Amino acid sequence: MEEFLLFAAVGFLAQAVDGALGMAYGVISSTVLLTFGVPPAQASASVHAAELFTTAASGSAHLYHRNIDWKLFWRLIPFGVGGGMLGAFVLTSFDGDQVKPFVTAYLAVIGSWLLYRSFHRIPTNPVKLKIVAPLGATAGFLDAAGGGGWGPVATTGLLGAGGQPRFVIGTVNASEFLIALSVSLSFLATIVTGHWEQAGEFRDLTSVAGLIVGGVLAAPLAGRMVKTLRERTLLRLVGFLITLLAGYQTLELTGLL
Repeated sequence: MEEFLLFAAVGFLAQAVDGALGMAYGVISSTVLLTFGVPPAQASASVHAAELFTTAASGSAHLYHRNIDWKLFWRLIPFGVGGGMLGAFVLTSFDGDQVKPFVTAYLAVIGSWLLYRSFHRIPTNPVKLKIVAPLGATAGFLDAAGGGGWGPVATTGLLGAGGQPRFVIGTVNASEFLIALSVSLSFLATIVTGHWEQAGEFRDLTSVAGLIVGGVLAAPLAGRMVKTLRERTLLRLVGFLITLLAGYQTLELTGLL
């Protein structure tokens, strides 16, 4: 029960930030799972299973408030899905201990990038549609391979290209449901085909349930919470948390803890 409540709190915090800023649910959740010793492939599969529920709730809220740019949505989805499926296949092709250092490094970079963004305002320019394809594919790949990354990569990339924050965040959140679905189906396919041999050791259903409950409860509240805390403050809190946890994992990998 304690584990369930812990991950429910993690899911609530992660989804509150993700719904308000278009990023961080997967990164926070996967970082906490990795810190608890969950192998990278299982951590990513757990987060994407939970995201099927949380992204549906979050996307519905943005749909209700008309925060979705449908033209951008349909351009982003095919490349995000393709990148996510490839990332899931790559992650389940290697032993978790071999992949974990790279995943930890990736999360540390994302955390540092969020901290950087909190101190530097990205200039506004017209978005060039030609960047959507590589950006979507990269974000989808890193999302599956790292257990989180669709929001940080896609949202920051689109904002960096001059996207309007309201529609970028709404579109990225809404599209994340299809990304999570495609990645989850890819993990399922690796189990059915025997490609992912370690899947039989999966034992984290309690943590997944906690992430789902906490995330679903937070999704409708994200819009109100962002009015209380400034975006810059939220980015600094998330960036600091992710960087701190990634540093903890690094110390574990090097045998210093």
